[in-house]
Amino acid sequence: MLKKAAIGIVAALASGAVMANSEVTVYTAFESDMLRNYERAFNAQYPDTKINWVRDSTGVVTAKLLAEKNNPQADVVWGLAATSLMVLDNEKMLEPYAPANLSALSPAFRDSNETPHWIGMNAWIAGICFNTVEAEKHGLEMPKTWEDLTKPEYKGHVVMPNPNSSGTGFLDVAAWLQTFGEEKGWAYMDKLHNNIDRYTHSGSAPCQLAATGETTMGVSFAFRGANLKSQGAPIELIFPEEGLGWDMEAAAKIKGAKNPEEAKQILDFAATLEANQLYNKGYAVVAIPGVAKPVKHFPENPETLMIENDFAWTAANRESILSEWAERYDGKTEK
Repeated sequence: MLKKAAIGIVAALASGAVMANSEVTVYTAFESDMLRNYERAFNAQYPDTKINWVRDSTGVVTAKLLAEKNNPQADVVWGLAATSLMVLDNEKMLEPYAPANLSALSPAFRDSNETPHWIGMNAWIAGICFNTVEAEKHGLEMPKTWEDLTKPEYKGHVVMPNPNSSGTGFLDVAAWLQTFGEEKGWAYMDKLHNNIDRYTHSGSAPCQLAATGETTMGVSFAFRGANLKSQGAPIELIFPEEGLGWDMEAAAKIKGAKNPEEAKQILDFAATLEANQLYNKGYAVVAIPGVAKPVKHFPENPETLMIENDFAWTAANRESILSEWAERYDGKTEK
């Protein structure tokens, strides 16, 4: 019996399983295929802590956290839009904490409190994935601007994410309202809506649909497009001339966490050099200056294309923007 138990332990260690003495519940909107790498790196430093992931799209995770305000189930958020964390902070749901490596982060990647309520990790940007094969079949030219997406010939050829469930969708909508002004921004989305085939619940889905030829173009999470193009998908990435919407993925400790020390471990790791190097595998801009290497198929300096983003305005108006958007356009959202 003892021999069998010993063999079981060795097998578990060999397979990379965590022999945990403690656990931590992490709410996240990280891309699913990134979770294993982040968990493995975290457990190399904290082998006794098991991560229980709760993963969904940005809007879904944000709504879940708000619904659990009086009975928090998450210990920590690791990988959610900074604008969402600002909403949670306005609800007094975040516990201030300064990670060990805080001083290494760019000042833009943390809130303004002396002890931060949240820290940023990376920035993700919008883009358009354009299927060249489908475009040729339908005689469509490649768009260069956001305004181009409203051309009559693109009717039924555009897919984008629903901002109520997707952080990428929300950063697009918030960017258009800031770039064009609110009145012209909504007018732009009215015209764009005429060309939309459907709204997806995931920020990556429009690019995946473009890559497989199920749509001609998808407004999407740009890095997913770079990945798919590297894998041979017949797509081009377009970064519109008016500027790119973007948001920061961020992390924070939840007030009332059941596992507060383990939550601090997550935040300590989230700010490390190693974590930032891992973020760079999926994002072209990360929190520690000088770490990010160029991402294939991305512009050399993506920061120059990112709009001046008013995060405070975006967070303060999030609910009204999402409500207005749903009232106008929700009829084309996929089930």
